Amino acid sequence: MSNLQQSMRQAVSKNGLILGLFALVSTGLIAITHLITKDIIASEIEAAMARQLNEIIPASEYDNDVYHDCKTVRDIKLLGSEKTLNVYRMRKHQENYAVFLTSIAPDGYAGKIKLVLGIYENGEIAGVRVTEHQETPGLGDKIEISKSNWITQFNQKSLNNLPIESWKVQKDGGQFDSLTGATITPRAIIKSVKNSLIFFKKNKENLFALNTNCTK
Repeated sequence: MSNLQQSMRQAVSKNGLILGLFALVSTGLIAITHLITKDIIASEIEAAMARQLNEIIPASEYDNDVYHDCKTVRDIKLLGSEKTLNVYRMRKHQENYAVFLTSIAPDGYAGKIKLVLGIYENGEIAGVRVTEHQETPGLGDKIEISKSNWITQFNQKSLNNLPIESWKVQKDGGQFDSLTGATITPRAIIKSVKNSLIFFKKNKENLFALNTNCTK
């Protein structure tokens, strides 16, 4: 082997070692950062969930530790997600009071729309909020409570006081107002809310079962 070949081989080995050490250090730093921040992130998620929940169902209406009284569920057809989702249970004096769950409308105008719903034990909606969307500013974004009160028309609605066939925008023969220039968005949300009520009705007993298996 010539001196040139030997020198090149040594250089390649040295550079490989440096890259390996760099990758090892980077991985270690990422792991340490994760360990340091995971509790902070969990706290922020808990705080965000609590704010959304308290907007819909005030804390004075229940007396259990909601964040730790939860179950994981999965229903692609009715909840719109392939992933498991957390359902939080509210109880008062150890009696079932309400659930707080996530639902995803997969067919919004600009993509998926993520919702949270509070549903009372009797099947009535306590409230609905949009937590994530990419709908058109000035049109579809009026689904946000900060932009309009459109989302509040679901309050106190249920499958008992509003027939399945009425869960549509008025333009389609239903009971719900649309949004001017943005009919696709309301259609997607109304369908998702209706499906969430169907899911609750089908799984009510299991949702309130005492075993907890939620993920944070």
